[in-house]
Amino acid sequence: MSKLSENIVCFGEMLIEFVPDVAGVPLDESTGFVKAPGGAPANVACAITKLHGSSAFIGKFGDDEFGHMLVDVLMKHGVNTEGVSFDKDARTALAFLTLKEDGERDFMFYRNPSADMMLKESDLNMDLIKQARIFHYGSISLINEPCRSAHMAAMKTAMKSGALLSYDPNIRLPLWPSAEACREGVKSIWTCADIIKVSHEELKFLTQGDPSDETNVMSLWYDGLKLLLVTDGEKGCRYFTKKFKGAMEGYSVDTVDTTGAGDAFVGSILCSIAKDSAILHDETRLRAALRMANACGAICTTMKGAIQALPDKYAAQDLIWKSDMQKYKSAFAGSSF
Repeated sequence: MSKLSENIVCFGEMLIEFVPDVAGVPLDESTGFVKAPGGAPANVACAITKLHGSSAFIGKFGDDEFGHMLVDVLMKHGVNTEGVSFDKDARTALAFLTLKEDGERDFMFYRNPSADMMLKESDLNMDLIKQARIFHYGSISLINEPCRSAHMAAMKTAMKSGALLSYDPNIRLPLWPSAEACREGVKSIWTCADIIKVSHEELKFLTQGDPSDETNVMSLWYDGLKLLLVTDGEKGCRYFTKKFKGAMEGYSVDTVDTTGAGDAFVGSILCSIAKDSAILHDETRLRAALRMANACGAICTTMKGAIQALPDKYAAQDLIWKSDMQKYKSAFAGSSF
């Protein structure tokens, strides 16, 4: 079976997220919720297809209405679902979100156990994994067996098949037994990845130090890593490779809900790398790709939910153009001509 040169296989969880219709209200005081598909690996898969990339999703759902609804969402977004399986004995996972006034959120999960936790190695579509140009995953699939063993087997197959391994820990502390168990679990597969993306908050958690201090950032570096990305919210992102490092500014938008912003960012940068792996070695190309990724992340915060807020490349290009024009006008207004 031939390898698909731009195919990105995303492994992990997909769930139903219930987002409150009013921000800044505790869950017990929320009067209504908007039902939204979510789950970081699935969000990334959809982000990729929205940008005209090729993606597949591997995960397990409950054989229930929510599970089949989520698979329909993937299919409608053009995501390959040949790696999907269903469990008749476990339900599809649910999560309730609390939105703060600034669009940040807290999670309450219902998955005890949920179908995604029950994914087994025998459920894996290994042929699909072997075709991957990039194999992308998070850390939630590491928390419980049998899913952890399935995760390790999938990662091993992708590595042997020559895929680039992409890791976004996507830390959700309420799902782990303890903070220390979370740190250990997240770092247990750290040195397997070629590309790692962490948020400002995750960097602080993992290093237990100042996330703005480059010494703390570089404590996460290892010799086999090709690209380390740190997202800093509206400030943009920082990037680190063996040969160069730098920062890219973000975009100012009216933030409603930050859910999925990091996934939009990851989907965009992976889509760029799948099309042109030279990005990993060329700073000019990387900066151009990160500019697009920052725009995608920013736009995703302007709507509630994750998948429905993912932008296409035209929306991202429009935001970049408007930002450039604003800078040009500001510079011209301040000139001495």
